[in-house]
Amino acid sequence: MTQPKRTFAWYGWLGILGLAAGEALILQGNRWVVTWFTPLMWTAYILTVDAFVARRTGTSWLSTRRREVPLLVLLSVGIWVLFEAYNFPLKNWQYVHVPADALVRLVAFFWSFATIMPGVFETADLLGAVRPAAPAPPPRTIRPTVGRAMALVLGLGMVTVPLAVPQSIAPYLFACVWIGFVPLLEPLNLALGAPCPTSDWLRGDHRPVAALLIAGLACGLLWEAWNYQAFLHQGAYWVYTIPQPLRLFGLHYGQMPVLGLGGFPPFALELAAFYSFFKRVLGGERVFGPHETPGGAAMHAPR
Repeated sequence: MTQPKRTFAWYGWLGILGLAAGEALILQGNRWVVTWFTPLMWTAYILTVDAFVARRTGTSWLSTRRREVPLLVLLSVGIWVLFEAYNFPLKNWQYVHVPADALVRLVAFFWSFATIMPGVFETADLLGAVRPAAPAPPPRTIRPTVGRAMALVLGLGMVTVPLAVPQSIAPYLFACVWIGFVPLLEPLNLALGAPCPTSDWLRGDHRPVAALLIAGLACGLLWEAWNYQAFLHQGAYWVYTIPQPLRLFGLHYGQMPVLGLGGFPPFALELAAFYSFFKRVLGGERVFGPHETPGGAAMHAPR
């Protein structure tokens, strides 16, 4: 059957214009762009990718899942605030040249944090949209296992131990936080029947997990590239303060020690686990509509 021809959404062109303008203006040293470069670029990127995914698949966050977007944005902010709270005792990064005015600074943080989850999910959807079509694997029944309970205990330990150890040890344990919420939340998602990467994996479809892992790394590379541009032009940026022994051979990608790049793929899985959990707890498909795992096929027909 012939697929209907889809146009590239207007906001996608706005996103492309934003990406080009952002790069051009930061090279000119435009102070407003230099200060707001990271959220500007991420907003433009999200608009561009969403329009491409919508044109390719007929479904996307901004075209068919708009009623979920407020939840997506608020969870993105709230979850990153949780990681910021961990950073107080673990001291792995700090912000430089952020706006001096408290209200403007809050707006800057909110805008920046609001792009984190959408950026990762849009990238996973992009990967899902461009991959070759493949038949869905045969369904499998997911049964409760002792392994889920063990995973939950492991995850709980990973996200609490860094807060309980001496201050001299805590900065070495942030990797536990980047990974620990996956084994903590995914058993709960399975128990709640919430569609999630783990349920896809257990049913034999490994593609959504792979898309999220790759998306996490891709977004990490973009975060650090745009942050480094802001640093070069003395805009608002972040710098890592992790212990020197974790800076392998002194190698960095932008401001990020290369070892830290390994945290981005599991971070994407954490975001998906958080989103599945809170969407189900807050009303799930009844309130927000059919669920789609980032990077995976729609679990229901497009709306």
